[in-house]
Amino acid sequence: MRIKFLIAGLLGVASTTAFAQKYELNYAKDSYSKYVTLNQVKATFAEADKNLNEAKIAIEKASANAKTAQLPLTFAVKAAVYATFALRDSAKAVTYFNTADSALKKAKELDAAGENKALITDASNNLAQYQLNKGVTDFKQKKYDLAYKDFDSFHQLFPEDTTALYYSGLAAVAGQNYTAAITAYSKLLPLTFSKKESLYSDMASIYLMQKDTASALKISAEGVEKFPTSAELRRREIEVSLQAGKAQEVLGKIQAAIANDPKNKNLYYYAGLVYTTSGNNTGAELNKLKKSETKDANAIITLQSKKDDFFAKAAEMYKKAVEIDPQYFEANLNLGYAYLAPAIDTYNAANQLPASKQKEYNTAIAKSTAEFEQAKPYLLKATELRPTSKDALINLKNYYLGTKNTAEATATQKKIEALPSN
Repeated sequence: MRIKFLIAGLLGVASTTAFAQKYELNYAKDSYSKYVTLNQVKATFAEADKNLNEAKIAIEKASANAKTAQLPLTFAVKAAVYATFALRDSAKAVTYFNTADSALKKAKELDAAGENKALITDASNNLAQYQLNKGVTDFKQKKYDLAYKDFDSFHQLFPEDTTALYYSGLAAVAGQNYTAAITAYSKLLPLTFSKKESLYSDMASIYLMQKDTASALKISAEGVEKFPTSAELRRREIEVSLQAGKAQEVLGKIQAAIANDPKNKNLYYYAGLVYTTSGNNTGAELNKLKKSETKDANAIITLQSKKDDFFAKAAEMYKKAVEIDPQYFEANLNLGYAYLAPAIDTYNAANQLPASKQKEYNTAIAKSTAEFEQAKPYLLKATELRPTSKDALINLKNYYLGTKNTAEATATQKKIEALPSN
């Protein structure tokens, strides 16, 4: 009996020693749990803070104890506690963050069984929140490289979080780190993300800034395929195709789509957009030629004819869209512009004639007036459909200027000036 009693006594001593060694660790865990619960109610905030401070003191002791320093629970509690302080104490935030980040990595490494999942999740959430807050601050201060690193760290903690990836991409673009931006946005595409439609357009723009036309074309086409009703993505595909010298290819795609869906107003609008953009590009080339020292009269005539043809075809397409839907703002706006552009060219050419060519002047002015009148109903319709559209108002003002209606031109200019600055 004495032997048994002695053994029992020794076991009791061993158990007491083990309990003492883990007391601080268990106390730290319990205190942190109380903090989480109490911190949810304003009336118990003070008690919550008390428990958080006690958790910090206890986990520091547990971390200094050789018997508990390397336990998975120790690292998990330390990560959770210090990550919380990183959010609460701005003066020591960086130090707290680094300690919590190091402890979190160790906790994940050692906790293969997932026994401390809740604590690890708490720590991860708080560190991610810290990085998000810091990233937003750095972004506002235009420290884009730092903001990207902040958001990317957020992403490393939560690889599937779309906010982390999106913000990483935004910061990368702002910092002209285009490769990183493409990487972030590419990871977003397979995920459920509310702004996915705009990503395709943004990625096309980024590729163009890198002079990677092939990738811009590819991502634009993919965007249209995923969002066939998106006017913005179709516009982007058209713009990229024109920059790549592939106007006929994109036009062919649109015409094929029209053949399959002849009542689709948007397809006619897109076709008109191709012709309008081609007309504007030709007009830019024409203006450059007119300003050159060695003006080629024949080349100028050829380009002017080419420009007029583009706008005539654009008007034909927009008109079909308006016939399907008379309330289609964009089609009315662009149809008015398609008629207005050649009218302005004719008007300007007439006013450049010498005084000795009065007859030619009168003929040209009569022609421009007829062209201006052709544009008028669509210009007015556009402003009726969207009275605060600056583009619509500018087009209408140009009509009044071209028809020498100074009073209406002035009144329209006042409407433009009254529009919100943004």
